[in-house]
Amino acid sequence: MTLNKKLVLLKKILTDMGSVLVAFSGGLDSTFLLKAASLVLPRNKILAVTQDSPTYPKEELLFAKGIACLFGVRHKIIKTGELKNKRFYSNPVNRCYFCKKELFSRLKDIAKRKKIDFVIDASNVSDKNDFRPGNKAKDSLGIRSPLEEAYLTKKDIRILSKQLGLKSWDKPALACLASRVPYGTKISDKLLSRINRAEGFLRQLGFRQVRLRHYNGLCRIEVLKQDIPKLINKRSFITHKLKKLGYSYVTVDLEGYRTGSMNEVIK
Repeated sequence: MTLNKKLVLLKKILTDMGSVLVAFSGGLDSTFLLKAASLVLPRNKILAVTQDSPTYPKEELLFAKGIACLFGVRHKIIKTGELKNKRFYSNPVNRCYFCKKELFSRLKDIAKRKKIDFVIDASNVSDKNDFRPGNKAKDSLGIRSPLEEAYLTKKDIRILSKQLGLKSWDKPALACLASRVPYGTKISDKLLSRINRAEGFLRQLGFRQVRLRHYNGLCRIEVLKQDIPKLINKRSFITHKLKKLGYSYVTVDLEGYRTGSMNEVIK
């Protein structure tokens, strides 16, 4: 299927839905989905809802606010309590399921109160390549994924986002901060804040795509392969900063950045 046909199909899917509540993180995929909805549905038939949680950087929340305002759609921010749920913070392999179940249950309740027909998220075809236990929660609650239904991949979404003039078209992939922590290691607000500060520091140094994987006193840094020499050149400065944040050992992953590297141990 051509890219244009996929876009036509996406618009038809959204039009047929009538009204939608968009699970809106402000990332590449959900920004494109919200924009597509705004092209075919009246503004009063769209509600974007963003999760305010320690599992996501605060700058992403600010970005989401700005995008919703730019698109002229209604935007609601909700605080979620996954860190109060032992089944989440104990960090089992299916941790994501409990987070998504709470989030999507909340979104379904909001949609019901607002008389919105569908709750939709920005899952796409490329997401099928990763381990995503949260999809079970999505499927059990009847959450729709129009991007996936229209056969759109991550690459397709970047191309279409650029064509639409969205500033998110080259935005690095976004993932929950809990994904930096090995399964079985307890997740806390303090730990997530530490990881967030470390990654924020690395982004300030010019590393746009970065992950800091946490192993108690050791951290493993992932950047794009072409950025590894730059990372090594700044090793003294980086090591000093990360040790101040509490890491005794600072390491570099020579395989470079890749999605779901924490899942490699369970495959």
